[in-house]
Amino acid sequence: MKTKVKSNKTLRELRDSDKRISIFQGGSRSGKSYNIVLFLVLKALKDWDNKVITICRSTMPSLKGSILRDFLEILDRLGAYDPYKYNKTEHIYLLRNNLFEFISIDQPQKIRGRKRNVLFINEANEIDFESWVQLSLRTTEKIILDYNPSMIDHWIYDQVLTRDDSDFYQSTYKDNPFLDAATINEIERLQSIDNNYWLIYGLGERGMLRGLIFDHCKQVDSMPNQLKYEARGLDFGFTNDVTAMIHCGVSEGEIYLDEEIYETGLTNIINPKAEHQKSIEQRLEGLGIKKSDEVYADSAEPKSIRDLRNCNYLVLPTKKGKDSIVNGIDVIRRYPINITARSVNLWKEARNYKWQEVDGKQINKPVDAFNHAWDAVRYWALAKINNKQRIYRG
Repeated sequence: MKTKVKSNKTLRELRDSDKRISIFQGGSRSGKSYNIVLFLVLKALKDWDNKVITICRSTMPSLKGSILRDFLEILDRLGAYDPYKYNKTEHIYLLRNNLFEFISIDQPQKIRGRKRNVLFINEANEIDFESWVQLSLRTTEKIILDYNPSMIDHWIYDQVLTRDDSDFYQSTYKDNPFLDAATINEIERLQSIDNNYWLIYGLGERGMLRGLIFDHCKQVDSMPNQLKYEARGLDFGFTNDVTAMIHCGVSEGEIYLDEEIYETGLTNIINPKAEHQKSIEQRLEGLGIKKSDEVYADSAEPKSIRDLRNCNYLVLPTKKGKDSIVNGIDVIRRYPINITARSVNLWKEARNYKWQEVDGKQINKPVDAFNHAWDAVRYWALAKINNKQRIYRG
């Protein structure tokens, strides 16, 4: 079977590498992760025999929302997907006679489990050094790492890049010829927003994200059964900006957040003449949102709110007032924050949403980036807990 596949330089670099460890540092949307998975799949289809390939990330929700999804998509595109070969419970796939296993760092028994031939650690900067040691010791052949360099100091730089059995590759969005113009414009917009964002996510260079706004978040498995001030926050988007909806509430003096919608291309309501068009209305139906469930959205979007109200959803405008962004952030920061493990994009924003800097000093104004989910949380907070007792200040 001959099938044409789209690839970039990452695939060629891996094919030509003769080192035990290959390190891929890159900016946003450079295609490095996708092409690493493509390389592994092609090797398993054509060259490898009876290999165990482990693909790893910090948490299982982030793994399922990124690399596992890419893996299944590539198999489907190649006409190689077989549902009978996929154990969804154990996250194992048998490709020919090669075993792919998907594990996360929060599964210590898997990290310290059996040996493997090939290891791919996605977003390796998210894992600790001890996990790296345990994984690498149990890998007999090839190890591949990739990451966005959003840190100045890290064990990757000190313990892996310095090894003589490793090679290093760097990529940016310009190395991905398959990006659409809207995505390119969004990345290049970072040049005018924040120098560190541009350095890390645009140019793929080392940077340091200082002054994170929500740096006191903890991970939880699920939302509590009983919540005070329970509602949802909704931030409208479409082409470049995502539509984000977050389930929010307070339990025992702490905020709990769960990501429910985070995607582009959503219209407000279902269009019967466009069967394949996705809409917020469809997403609300799919989530089982009741007509009585409160959803708070930006008051500057009256048409979008009216569209959803006409569908009998209780979407309410948040009265923002003067300096609403900073005030909303201040309200949220009064509380300890718990985020569910499956809220992959909310976590990504938490690791990147930061205060602006002028002449090296932070000012009380956030950078307008990595904030769609937090805007949704802010609409909820201003509407539901703005006047409540101050509990926490991070």
